[in-house]
Amino acid sequence: MSKGGQMDGNGKRTDTTVLVVDGTAAGRYAMSALLRRAGYQVVPVAGGHEALAELDVRLRKGVLPDVCLIDMNLPGVSGVELCRRIKTRPHMAGLPVVHFSASWVSPGDRSDGLEAGGEAYLTMPAEPGEIDAVLRAAVRASRLRADDQALARRLTRLSETIFTIQAARSLQELADAAAEGTARLTGSPAAVFFLGPDDELYRATSRDRTTLAMPDESAHRVVAGLLRRLTRGQSGVQITTVPSPLWPAGFFRPGMEHDARLVLIPTEDGRASVCLATPTRGTRRVSPENESLVARLAQATVLAAEPLLMYQVERHVALTLQHSFLPRPDRLPDLPGIDVVVRYVPASRDAEIGGDFYAALRTDDGVLAAVGDVVGHSLDAATVMVEIRHALRAYCVDESDPAVLTERLDRMLQRYHPEVTATVCLVHVDPGTGRTRIANAGHIPPLIIRDNSGADYAKAAGPLLGVGLAHPPPTELFLEATDRLLLITDGLIETRGTDLADSMEHLRAAASGALPGLDALCDTLLVSFGHDREDDIAMLALRLAD
Repeated sequence: MSKGGQMDGNGKRTDTTVLVVDGTAAGRYAMSALLRRAGYQVVPVAGGHEALAELDVRLRKGVLPDVCLIDMNLPGVSGVELCRRIKTRPHMAGLPVVHFSASWVSPGDRSDGLEAGGEAYLTMPAEPGEIDAVLRAAVRASRLRADDQALARRLTRLSETIFTIQAARSLQELADAAAEGTARLTGSPAAVFFLGPDDELYRATSRDRTTLAMPDESAHRVVAGLLRRLTRGQSGVQITTVPSPLWPAGFFRPGMEHDARLVLIPTEDGRASVCLATPTRGTRRVSPENESLVARLAQATVLAAEPLLMYQVERHVALTLQHSFLPRPDRLPDLPGIDVVVRYVPASRDAEIGGDFYAALRTDDGVLAAVGDVVGHSLDAATVMVEIRHALRAYCVDESDPAVLTERLDRMLQRYHPEVTATVCLVHVDPGTGRTRIANAGHIPPLIIRDNSGADYAKAAGPLLGVGLAHPPPTELFLEATDRLLLITDGLIETRGTDLADSMEHLRAAASGALPGLDALCDTLLVSFGHDREDDIAMLALRLAD
């Protein structure tokens, strides 16, 4: 439907189109002439079938008339029936219909016309001013209804988007949801940016941006710089236009320059900011209603971003804590008679940090290797992990029996962290004889990979640390010179919805086929199992030194 209703200098309609349906040629001519003199665009047709065909053509072209003026006494398809058919057709229900008649019709006929969806009725002859006023009123009411319906649809989209962003589990999920919601609200491509307190830029574009590649990193640095300058010292929602020389090309459409309309809002502490961006031309404003809705979306987005940004900070602290207390692979202590290789891989960016750890320690009579995991995912879990690891280092100064060490760790947890449990596997190796003692507290048992006879899990089991149950004596075995012993945390193989026993069997098969050497073993398993894990991975492999 055209968006007209404008007046020329003589007070005439200039862009309102009327479909006149009249079965008599003289009537069509007279009504068309009257409306054209008033400035209307007129489309005259002779009957109901012709009117429906004309409307179908115009619907396909996207140029429906603004109002239909229909004679009640049409031959064939009556005016009431034509109105009913128009109102029941998709995309035409909002088209206003004004009935008229040059002959007498009963009040019942008029009622039928209104019941069919007609907006008004004119008795002919009528004054030109009355006809003009009735048509204008019908068009105005129709546009108000259309505006109300469009606003209701946008509010529904806003509510749906807010629901989606509140369910986001990561900043990237949040950015994707906000970009898609902004595009739905504005009907244009959209880009969303989060500038974190560490100046890390998270970004997303709506799916209607058809391109194979995003702008390069230099473009993202430009955007980050703009966001820093525009939000410095600001509070609340800020709406501004950045002209294309300052806004990098390609964010809205591949390779194309656009001015950008930005809706910006900093977090409450001012350390991070959210930006919803859409293309525009010059400094002209887009629809005030749209901008109001996008501003509300920006407010909801920053509220959803704040806890995720706090989590990112906590995650960074936890990672820093873990890395500071876990020895680097290239800085393991000298362990006479034993070769050791370790790997530590934090959970994927969007997952929580756990309490996984490894240790390789000298004792008076050999080497103590350990891999463990504090149950839970948080900074608290990482803190308890550090305590367990330090306690183990202290205990093994004068004790090397892994079963005794698990008992001591168990008592330590019960006293200082009664609400916490942990798993750990301790392995003590005498490098001179290959004698190996294993104490397993609720952990995945060690995997022993023989040179030519495959791999098997050691038969070592016991209760979790922290529950106060007695721990069995250590399991004993002897390592051969070509054997490799592997300790892992469950982050390597545990996947939601997958049976742990099946995952352990897959690990055993993969380890059996790994190339010789400790590094080859660890790297093979990380390639096979370690992609985008939901939990940390700690891995330690050892063998008797040549």
